[in-house]
Amino acid sequence: MLSKKFFLYGAIIIAGLIADQLTKYLVLCHIQYLERITVIPGFFDLTLTYNPGAAFSFLADAGGWQKFFFMGLALVICVYLLRAIIRNEFAKLGKVAAAMIIGGAAGNVTDRLVHGHVVDFLLFYYHNWFYPAFNVADSLICVGAVLLVLESIFHQKKKAV
Repeated sequence: MLSKKFFLYGAIIIAGLIADQLTKYLVLCHIQYLERITVIPGFFDLTLTYNPGAAFSFLADAGGWQKFFFMGLALVICVYLLRAIIRNEFAKLGKVAAAMIIGGAAGNVTDRLVHGHVVDFLLFYYHNWFYPAFNVADSLICVGAVLLVLESIFHQKKKAV
């Protein structure tokens, strides 16, 4: 049985999934496909786009098989990270990071199951430069990955001392 100390990590996973799905639901209800709503002129818009691929639309035009590949990959990574949390293989920062990644991956897997693609809506730009649209799940995955790298660096330093 899992102890109360793992409650925090489960809460992060569930909160991440809920935040991701709630924001996507609101965007789907209030923004038309490819419509842009300016939030900060010249820098940040809300828009509704669909991504059948992975980050930066990688394999977006692959014909459909990529949906199952990315869902399977996400599930394998989630199982690995959840196992690592339960086995106490990370320090606290690493466990938080892993939970963030799991929550984000679960959000994008949910999109692929429900919609057949990932819903993206956050668009940052400057003049003619545009960062590809993304969502809350993508943010959780990226921040979680950076935190895992930082934890790994600091954990290695502690071992060396």
